[in-house]
Amino acid sequence: MRNRFALETKAAGDTEDDLDEALEAVAKTVEDRTEKKVSKLIADALKPLNEGLTNIEKKMNRPGALTLPGPGQENTEVAAVETKAIRSFLKSGSLNFTLSQHLTSDEMKAMTVGSDPDGGYTVFPVLSASITKKMFDQSPMRRLSDVQTITEGDAWEEPVDRDDVGAVWVEETEARPETSTPQLKMLRVPVHEIYAMPKVSQRMIDDSSWNIGAWLEGKISDKFGRTEGYAALRGDGMKKPIGLLTYPTSPDPDLSRAWQTIQYIPSGNATLITADALKSLVWALRAPYRAGAAWLMNSNTAGTIDKLKNENQDYIWRDGLSAGAQPSLLGYPVEIDENMPDIGAGGYPIAFGNLKRAYVIVDKAGYKLLQDPYTDKPHVKFYTYRRTGGALRNSEAVKLLKISA
Repeated sequence: MRNRFALETKAAGDTEDDLDEALEAVAKTVEDRTEKKVSKLIADALKPLNEGLTNIEKKMNRPGALTLPGPGQENTEVAAVETKAIRSFLKSGSLNFTLSQHLTSDEMKAMTVGSDPDGGYTVFPVLSASITKKMFDQSPMRRLSDVQTITEGDAWEEPVDRDDVGAVWVEETEARPETSTPQLKMLRVPVHEIYAMPKVSQRMIDDSSWNIGAWLEGKISDKFGRTEGYAALRGDGMKKPIGLLTYPTSPDPDLSRAWQTIQYIPSGNATLITADALKSLVWALRAPYRAGAAWLMNSNTAGTIDKLKNENQDYIWRDGLSAGAQPSLLGYPVEIDENMPDIGAGGYPIAFGNLKRAYVIVDKAGYKLLQDPYTDKPHVKFYTYRRTGGALRNSEAVKLLKISA
């Protein structure tokens, strides 16, 4: 090819040296223009990435993470290798980029995630949008009970009509003496205060990517719910509600025992639950209260009942605990409350009844939250409180199973 051009050029009166110079000039021009275009393309492609890295540095409070040390600083040579390695990675232009294909051994050695100066600055952790939370058991007592809300005063009162009126048969001309007149009683439920006051530094509130205030409020609300649920079953009435299981009990039926005393049914065994006792518990609850009735027990007790068999070795709890469905026993729903006691001699592991009629919870206008940034600087106190109470409303509307022979 070159000889051909040389002959044609000589024919035109040019020398071979002149042709070489012309070719070299053309080649250099093409190379310069190509290099400029490639450099511009690379610069344009890297611009948004460099801006993104700069923004990340600002957010991570790591300014200069990708810059070379200034004069007099140490590790200048190492930093130069790191920068070259990063540039090699960014300029590779390969979708199937691998370090071994495009980096030298020195560059490979410099790029180390475990050390910030050795490339670790370019690797950022991903903060989850959620938080792993320990799940606590919430009592269903508030959902099952009758909830009353008051806006004034410190107690809720309700007249109780538990008496009957006298009525007798008489003849046409027989005298009509006065019959008995029913008496009313009064149920009084005072409200008690529960509070929490965690504190957080002001800097934590200002700088955290989480909404610390909302997180704390959620934690407090959850704790209040669990504390109130426990008190609704086991509270002793001292600065707290009177729990359902703390009232006196008796084996006597409704018409012969004292008011505010709960009837219990023996389990038929000193340490175990029997199938017959479960049926007796259902029928001990009189018909007016069976509509809307439910079982209340913890998971351990439910697991024991689920294994009970009849004389044919068939499970008696045929509708048992099916996944995703409300379990029912003997035609009535089963509510799980882990605050109920386990099966044990003399214990009351099961309640059965219409809790909406049996127990009342009284609230005083919900939660109150006061943020206090003044009294303990530089901390902010989250003072949260609510006032609530609870008491047995109708002792005939619920029955207990007692583990006894």
